[in-house]
Amino acid sequence: MSRRLLLPLIAAVLALGAPSADALRVPAAPKCPVFPKSNPWNQRVDRLPVASNSAAVINSIGASTGLHADFGSGLWDGSPIGIPFDVVTKKTPRSRVGFEYSDESDHVGYPIPKRVHIEGGSDHHALLLDRDACRLYELGGLEKQNGRWHAWAGATWNLRSNKVRPAGWTSADAAGLPIFPGLARWDEAKRGVIDHALRFTVSRTRRAFIYPARHYASSLTDPSLPPMGLRVRLKASFDIRPFPKQARIVLTALKRYGMIVADNGSDWYITGAPSPGWSNDQLHTLGRVTGSNFEVVDTSKLHP
Repeated sequence: MSRRLLLPLIAAVLALGAPSADALRVPAAPKCPVFPKSNPWNQRVDRLPVASNSAAVINSIGASTGLHADFGSGLWDGSPIGIPFDVVTKKTPRSRVGFEYSDESDHVGYPIPKRVHIEGGSDHHALLLDRDACRLYELGGLEKQNGRWHAWAGATWNLRSNKVRPAGWTSADAAGLPIFPGLARWDEAKRGVIDHALRFTVSRTRRAFIYPARHYASSLTDPSLPPMGLRVRLKASFDIRPFPKQARIVLTALKRYGMIVADNGSDWYITGAPSPGWSNDQLHTLGRVTGSNFEVVDTSKLHP
């Protein structure tokens, strides 16, 4: 092969192997990053030290309890399995929303489309990604009351910025975090990689939060309980080869990027967006992975 033909080929191979500037972009919003590469959600933690209290915290969550993919295909109790999201534009009409936690909510016009996808169950999250402004809007407990939108709380983020909410402020999530960057999305799995941390819940948390979380939702002070924002990772020694492809993609992300405690809920429940592309049978195999296969990461130096 001539040098003229070889050099472009080498450049293409290097480009494919280079790290992305940020997490994989949503196909419907290709111009928008899902936060910068330096954002905590997008930073790998496979080389960070193990926290000194790792064993105690893992035991408090449940060392023998298996993982559960709280997302998938089809319906559960009449609703899609997972937290859906909508990609909107500058033309999407803005709506005013009343809030239960008004002092800690962002009072802006929210781009709620006519056929907005709202999470089923009791949380009723609505995640809205404005592809023109590269801005994320999230609402928790969204419903219409007497013809007007109402929610527990609402928050918005610039997807090109690492700015966090004020300390002590909630969001649509109990930890004051954005939900969207922690979702396992089918478009990522289809491309073969999830390159960011995932979001998960535990039944008991501590009255504390650590960066990047901004809010706690507990009165418990037991030091063995996880604070909001705690990050765990799948141990490097855990063999993921026997698992089917979709489960391996999730488990690889858990080794590299880990997952962050974001809300009170069922132990070891990982959050994702619903899609007909997910195989519930493949995701169900994640239940063979238990809490004892994880370790708490010391993220004290993990800042943008």
